[in-house]
Amino acid sequence: MANVAFIGLGVMGYPMAAHLQNNGHQVTVYNRTTAKAEQWVVENGGKLALSPKEAAVGQDIVFTCVGNDLDLKQVILGDNGALAGMKSGSILVDHTTASAEVARELAKTLAQHEIDFIDAPVSGGQAGAENGVLTVMAGGDESVFNSVKPVIKSFARCAELIGETGAGQLAKMVNQICIAGVVQGLAEGLNFAKRAGLDGEKVVEVISKGAAQSWQMENRYQTMLKGKYDFGFAVDWMRKDLSIALDEARKNGSALPLTAMVDQYYAEVQNIGGSRWDTSSLMARLEKLSK
Repeated sequence: MANVAFIGLGVMGYPMAAHLQNNGHQVTVYNRTTAKAEQWVVENGGKLALSPKEAAVGQDIVFTCVGNDLDLKQVILGDNGALAGMKSGSILVDHTTASAEVARELAKTLAQHEIDFIDAPVSGGQAGAENGVLTVMAGGDESVFNSVKPVIKSFARCAELIGETGAGQLAKMVNQICIAGVVQGLAEGLNFAKRAGLDGEKVVEVISKGAAQSWQMENRYQTMLKGKYDFGFAVDWMRKDLSIALDEARKNGSALPLTAMVDQYYAEVQNIGGSRWDTSSLMARLEKLSK
């Protein structure tokens, strides 16, 4: 069992840290809003820290799961950041969806202090985090990853090393690119079915048995048909992720016309008040256009 810190108790980090504690690891938590960390300790045990530095002192592994590149650099490199408390030979595992560039930058800085770094963004959403069945795509040194993989499996059903530092973040970009296109296609199909006077549930019951099947179809079609969008990954977060992918595409010369288009569709969803709706709310945009 490992002594670990978990920094960032958002909708993903909160249950991820709980799974670590419940699997026998000794967990110290830090969150920017202290009350949330206090609540976590009441519910799960473990220890509370009042700064990332305090959380990191003496730990074998420090996990981070925060909002974006700037947040990540702040909790690691800022005043009272985790780096100031980490010991030589320890490992920082970052589950933030961030840029590959910041992953490489952090790895280089940490290496100067003899600290290893794994970029390890996750997929599976809030439900995946709560049920301990996330997918983790990682970048970094193979031996370092193999040493932390058993600990990561506390909250993941799949954890794989994709390549060198930054590869995990690049793989997460692929994940979000694919999701954007699938959700838009599902939204268009369901909206078409409704406009054609079909029973959407019966249509999905049939087509989900064939080539059109997807996780989004299986898990979101019913709520989409009912116009309910309070489940899962928020539009604001998706746009953040797509902006990272689009920026990387400009650097490597990739063409992402569909991704760019869907990103603008999400901007329209934001404009009609859907910033905190989940990503399936592309359906709401189409229904508004259909009126």
